[in-house]
Amino acid sequence: MTIRVLLADDQALLRSAFRVLVDSEPDMEVVGEAADGAQAAALARSERPDVVLMDIRMPGTDGLAATRAITSDPELADVRIVMLTTFEIDEYVVESLRAGASGFLGKGAEPEELLGAIRIAHAGEALLSPAATKGLIATFLAQSAAADPVGARVDAGRLAALTAREREVLVLVGGGLSNDEIAERLDVSPLTVKTHVNRTMAKLGARDRAQLVVTAYETGLVRPRGE
Repeated sequence: MTIRVLLADDQALLRSAFRVLVDSEPDMEVVGEAADGAQAAALARSERPDVVLMDIRMPGTDGLAATRAITSDPELADVRIVMLTTFEIDEYVVESLRAGASGFLGKGAEPEELLGAIRIAHAGEALLSPAATKGLIATFLAQSAAADPVGARVDAGRLAALTAREREVLVLVGGGLSNDEIAERLDVSPLTVKTHVNRTMAKLGARDRAQLVVTAYETGLVRPRGE
């Protein structure tokens, strides 16, 4: 299966470099290029890519607005978005994940990291950058909860539909564990874990694991280290 990739970045030179890299892979192809968020959203609808590499900061309609436009369209439910940012510590990253992005990657990442990110996102996994995505999520969500504790309690009500096992799995997903690692921890099969993860995503209306991680922190089910 060929992974169809859409490139969205206001720098033409960077898009060209990404195109050469992606098109060099036998299992990938670039199906379009966008210079801003509005164009990215339009091309997502017309080209139906599997994965969008989305610059988080672009003039006009930025990557965050484009991500919301894409993830709010039911017809684009299978489109996965990987946010690209110059600085991996960026408040927009959390908002992007909340909006439905599968994760983010720094623009300084190695070529193999970028290609791996595309494959991970296409597989429906959470792309949590080694540079501390989870720590970033924890920091900003902890600040949000401190600013609006009532909102945080109301948000926690979303967990009411989950079974005890599903909550347990959500905690482990929030901790960054893979299905195999969760299976080993709970002494069940990876297939059983996958079933629990899928049911949890369905109940919480999450597009993928990245949103489960955000939910785990937003609801206080998982707390930043040190608390």
